[in-house]
Amino acid sequence: MAAATVRYGIVGVGMMGREHLHNLVHLAAEVEREQSVKVRVTGLADPHHESLSLGLQLADELGLPAPQTISGHRELLGSGLCDAVIVSSPNMTHYEILMDIINHPQPHHILVEKPLCTTVQDCKKVIEAAKQRPDIIVQVGLEYRYMPPVAKLIDIVKSGTLGQVRMVAIREHRFPFLVKVNNWNRFNCNSGGTLVEKCCHFFDLMRLFAAANPVRVMASGAIDVNHKDEMYNGKVPDIIDNAYVIVEFDNGSRGMLDLCMFAEGSRNEQEISVVGDIGKGEALVPESIVRFGKRTEGRDGVVTIMAEDERIKYQGLHHGSSYLEHLNFLSAIRAQGASGPSVNLSDGLLSVAIGVAGQLSIEQGRFVTMEEVLGS
Repeated sequence: MAAATVRYGIVGVGMMGREHLHNLVHLAAEVEREQSVKVRVTGLADPHHESLSLGLQLADELGLPAPQTISGHRELLGSGLCDAVIVSSPNMTHYEILMDIINHPQPHHILVEKPLCTTVQDCKKVIEAAKQRPDIIVQVGLEYRYMPPVAKLIDIVKSGTLGQVRMVAIREHRFPFLVKVNNWNRFNCNSGGTLVEKCCHFFDLMRLFAAANPVRVMASGAIDVNHKDEMYNGKVPDIIDNAYVIVEFDNGSRGMLDLCMFAEGSRNEQEISVVGDIGKGEALVPESIVRFGKRTEGRDGVVTIMAEDERIKYQGLHHGSSYLEHLNFLSAIRAQGASGPSVNLSDGLLSVAIGVAGQLSIEQGRFVTMEEVLGS
C-alpha cells in the first residue's frame, strides 16, 4: 500500500515556528519508517519577510523540498497545500487565525501554540465555532505535560502512590522573555499578560495533578527588574517579571506558582512538587530527575530516578516535549476523530482563565473567582 501523506502548513515562522519545523522533520523520518505515513511541510505563512526567509533557509539546511512561502494565513488556506496547520504566530493573532481556519470550507486540523487566545471571551468563541466542525482536530500546545520528568510525575500521581493530592507547588526560575518580532511580547495587550503567556503551562499542570477545576485565584506580582529601561514607540513594557499565585480547586486542593524571570543562576528552570495525604513527588527540569516517597517510609524511603522517553527523536527547546506533542497530534489526525486531541480546547480555555484571574488579582489586590472570569 502507498503510504498516507499528511501535509503541514506553518502560520508564524518565528522562533517557535522554526522549532516546529525542526520537530516535523524528525517526526517525518521516524513515522515513515515505523508507521508508513509521510509527513511533509508544504507551506509557510508569515507577513514578516525575514521570518519567511529564515524558515526557508532552515528547510534547506534540513534537506527539505522548499515549502511554498505565503504572506498570509488566508492565502495558505485557499492554496490547498495542507491538511494540518500549525499556528505559532504572536498570541494576539490566534483568535482571528483560528476562526478563519475553523470556518474555512475545506477542513484543516489545527495545532495552536499556547495560549489558545489572550482572552477568555475569545477562547470561548473558538470553542463554540469548533463545535460546528467535528471534521477538524484542534489541539492546544501545552506541551509541558510531555516533558519526561513531568510525565513521569503525572503517572505517579495517577497511580495513587501519593494518595489524594492536597498541594501542588511549581517554581519556575528562569531568564527574561526573549526578543520577538516587533517586540510584541513586551505588552499585556498583545500577550495576555505574563500569567497567560508563560504560566498557562503551569496552571494546566496544576489541574492535571489536582484532578480538579479551579475555584478562585489570589496573586501578587510586579515588574521589578526586567525591561524597565526599554521603550517601544514611546511605551514602556508592562509585563510583570515575578509573581506568586495561589489557586484553589473544587476538591479542596491548592496550587502555588512561584515565578521569577530574572533567575538565570538556577540549576533547574522548573521544580514541581506534588504532596498527597500518603506521600510526596517532585520533578526537576532540565535535570530530568524525579523523586517520590511515602510518609511512612520517611527520608530514607525516597526513590530517585532519571526520567527518559525513548520515543523522543529530537530534544529541541523543550526537552523533547514538542516532539511528543507532534507525535500525539499526528496520531489524533490519523485516528480520524476516533480519539480526541491529547490537549483539547477546554484545557486551553481553563489554562488561560486561571492566568487572566491571576492578572486581575494582581491589579485589584484581591481573590478573583473563576466564576467571574469564566461567566455563565
